[in-house]
Amino acid sequence: MEAKAQRRRNRMPGRVKENIELTLMSLPAVILFIVFAYLPMFGVILAFKKFNPNLGILGSEWVGLKNFEFFFTSNDAGRVLTNTVAYSLTFLIIDVVIAVGLAILFYNLRSKIGLKVYNTIVILPRFMSMVMIAFVIYTLFSPTFGLINNILTALGFEAVQWYSIPGYWPAILISTHIWQTMGMNSIVYYAALVSLDSEILESAELDGANSRQKAWYIMVPHLTSIIVIMTILGIGGIFGGDFGLFFQVPKNIGLLYPTTDIISTYTYRAMIGGSMDKSTAIGLFQSIMGLILVVGTNLIVRKISPENSLF
Repeated sequence: MEAKAQRRRNRMPGRVKENIELTLMSLPAVILFIVFAYLPMFGVILAFKKFNPNLGILGSEWVGLKNFEFFFTSNDAGRVLTNTVAYSLTFLIIDVVIAVGLAILFYNLRSKIGLKVYNTIVILPRFMSMVMIAFVIYTLFSPTFGLINNILTALGFEAVQWYSIPGYWPAILISTHIWQTMGMNSIVYYAALVSLDSEILESAELDGANSRQKAWYIMVPHLTSIIVIMTILGIGGIFGGDFGLFFQVPKNIGLLYPTTDIISTYTYRAMIGGSMDKSTAIGLFQSIMGLILVVGTNLIVRKISPENSLF
């Protein structure tokens, strides 16, 4: 044992020398990650203090869990948590179904030019800022000059005050999310389908399988590992939410809060209102829940199907 340990120690300088270039190349990224991701984590202690800007973080009064208690006992907690989880679960399911379906359609497309055109069309919204997307949605649903209201009035119906009625917004937000994300999500699954052995599909076709059967019994199982990984990562964000989507698109209108307010937007309003300690507490709750969900889901997957687990 001592001889083996000695040989390992003797090989260490050689391994370090061999990897010195790669280590130096990665060093700037590691430093940036430490500076901008790990050092600021010191600020989470604000969640347990009554923050006073004049006293600073360390000098502020320690209040324990009172900031958490303030949120969970407020009248907004139930609404915000329900909206966040409901939207996240809906997005999680819809993203997988639509992205996988779109990837299968792309895979079966024979025209290379058509494939490039369609890929560009569906990916483009992902590269648009949320401010631009919010303007597009406002162009459609504006109470005064919106395209949809113009069509309704032209057909003899009354214009709808879209930005005053909360009930319309779950459908609007879900549709906007699908439009923005389905293209990029489908490319992930399409890239996995490219590695599928075409001979398997040809054999299935010779055995009489139609397009639907080939998709369900061959393509979808081939994508199982990617679907599981994407789902695990998505579950980690259940208590997060897309801040831009829920803040910019509904324009932070108070009348729409019953169906558009999530934890991220609630935290933002608390922060700009001067409650840094309370917003930090809510953010810490989000992070802890995300970590628990990712680790817990991965453990379940590893018990059922170890080869599909994330770690």
